[in-house]
Amino acid sequence: MPKALKEQRGRQELELAREHGIKIISFEDEQYPPRLKSIFDYPLVLYVKGNIKALGNDLAIAMVGTRHNSIYGQMQSERIAYTLAQRGFCVVSGLARGIDTFAHQGVLKVKTGQTIAVLGNGLKHIYPPENKKLLERICENGAVISELPFAMPVNKINFPTRNRIISGLSLGTVVIEAPLRSGALITADFALEQGREVFALPGKVDNPSSQGCHRLIKQGAKLIEGVEDILDELNVTSPAREALVGARLAQSLSANEKSLLSILDTSDSLNIDDIIDRVKLPSALVLTTLLTLEMKKLVRQLPGKSYVRTA
Repeated sequence: MPKALKEQRGRQELELAREHGIKIISFEDEQYPPRLKSIFDYPLVLYVKGNIKALGNDLAIAMVGTRHNSIYGQMQSERIAYTLAQRGFCVVSGLARGIDTFAHQGVLKVKTGQTIAVLGNGLKHIYPPENKKLLERICENGAVISELPFAMPVNKINFPTRNRIISGLSLGTVVIEAPLRSGALITADFALEQGREVFALPGKVDNPSSQGCHRLIKQGAKLIEGVEDILDELNVTSPAREALVGARLAQSLSANEKSLLSILDTSDSLNIDDIIDRVKLPSALVLTTLLTLEMKKLVRQLPGKSYVRTA
């Protein structure tokens, strides 16, 4: 193709992207995700719709699974994604029907939750079409991205290759439900090739959609029951990363939760009666809020109904 024609098509592509609120970044741009750039076959350009800063979230975890999920798979996908978002993680998935959709939805239950959807088609097309509203909600705090030209139509041949981007953006990949022939297992293979962690949630032994996860576990993937298993394996305990998790978690706290945390200390405990007196809130509300903070592992209860901050 002549150079002049290439330049003309390039200008047309940039103009189309601008008209639709899409930014195109190359691997040379500062906003290009460093972790993605570290993989062997990283995309030369990314089309980004939404909050481009989401690409810079160092705490990214991929979540993938079958399009034909069970109720169990839906519940676990939403639960794990929700908890990851509470802890400040960005959940990366593919906007596909099934587990991908529920992972994105779980994140969006957290007010400041960030999730990235990686498409196997150009951003002009929404696939599956019923996820149009979900895509719009993702773009509020997170982003929808593709390496393919804006008008590239949906073609199944592109889905396996986009999976390398899902795993490449992430510290590790969580497989929720996957039969033995599943695109989710392709993502897990990419993760292994890229030197990333692979996690698998066990399921019912008589469910074909559990067979892929069970095989991964037999092959050495980390068996998980919840987010703590993921954090333990990733060793997310360095001061810098813990500070980052804490800062992002703090953004998702309610006003009452922040008020209670502000009066608690990490070394000196405070009795429940003193807490109620200081915050000037109803006792039932204080107890409920403290329980929520305990579940988020921000507060610990000591004997005698006293509480301390954990961090």
